[in-house]
Amino acid sequence: MTGCIIGWAHSEFGKRDEEGVEDLMGLVARQAVEHSGLSFDDIGAVYVGVFNAGFTKQDFPSSLVFQSVPELRYTPATRLENACATGSAAVHAGLNFVAGNRKKAALIVGAEKMTSTPGSQVGDNLLNACYRKEEENVEGGFAGIFAQIAQRYFQEHGDQSETLARIAAKNHANGVANPYAQLRKDFGFDFCNEISDKNPYVAPPLRRTDCSLVSDGAAAIVVADPEIAMTAERAVSFRARAQVNDLLPIKGRDIIRFEGCRRAWSQALDDAELTLNDLDLVETHDCFTIAELIEYEAMGLTKDGEGYRAIEEGWVAKDGKLPVNVSGGLKSKGHPIGATGVSMHALCAMQLTGAAGDMQLDGATKAGIFNMGGAAVANFVSVLERVR
Repeated sequence: MTGCIIGWAHSEFGKRDEEGVEDLMGLVARQAVEHSGLSFDDIGAVYVGVFNAGFTKQDFPSSLVFQSVPELRYTPATRLENACATGSAAVHAGLNFVAGNRKKAALIVGAEKMTSTPGSQVGDNLLNACYRKEEENVEGGFAGIFAQIAQRYFQEHGDQSETLARIAAKNHANGVANPYAQLRKDFGFDFCNEISDKNPYVAPPLRRTDCSLVSDGAAAIVVADPEIAMTAERAVSFRARAQVNDLLPIKGRDIIRFEGCRRAWSQALDDAELTLNDLDLVETHDCFTIAELIEYEAMGLTKDGEGYRAIEEGWVAKDGKLPVNVSGGLKSKGHPIGATGVSMHALCAMQLTGAAGDMQLDGATKAGIFNMGGAAVANFVSVLERVR
């Protein structure tokens, strides 16, 4: 055990017109430290996850936390970026700091301000998470990248449009119970499965309900060494964690296998001395429903080409054998990029300490998290376990 989550804070995700990225950080930074029970002097470093990529002109955000928490002024602060896995990159950096015995605790803040950017520019900004040299002219922008992945998957394993609709419907239904979610509405399978004016194709075969939401928001956690964790009001340990990066160009990989994701899950579970069956829930990166489908296979829940079984047979439902995205996932919760990985860790910590409110699963003690940047390029897995 090299580090534990002992405090957190989470903003509502959505369209937050009056707040910039600095304001969003301010919503969670102080709250997370106060929730941890530590003094500000105990915080030895701040790690900030902000993707930005053109969403705001302010592209030097590491010290912005000091605006809302002046008590942390002069504390080392560093900005991390790893596309859509930016938040988890910041979390892992904070854990490395604590594990290195440099000081007892670190504050990790993830934030993104996306909704004030025009839609066409949002699409172009997100293409910074792909290999622009070869992929920037893909029709449909970043959604077009995952549409190509879906097309490849369908060619190999048959049309899975209904499976994707079931995943979308599950996550929207789960999101109703999440007070932080951007879209708390149960659309049902029929709506998600039909093409309509309200659910058009974004990039065929992906419909609007197959795509995560452009969002503003922030989340923060405090990680501490085991000595502090043993005296904290709550503590969730990192039983294992793994980072695996793959090639950036899609053409260099078997893109429907998410090979980096597979390796990250295998490494983390081996290090934790657990199997997938030992986990009580998983939060996984459903930037598009096709991603969640492939991730069922990559994490080892099903054989290749049989991911549909996990959703059709109810394995990943809230009352299934391995609930996936009880929070509603990115699909319902929203995807403010820099905040996403930190949010996943905060929400799992809530579950494992019985603090998840209407989202709560009975008796959850272990959770898995998968957060990826790009199309399975930067792959982060965390295995969390309740300590106290």
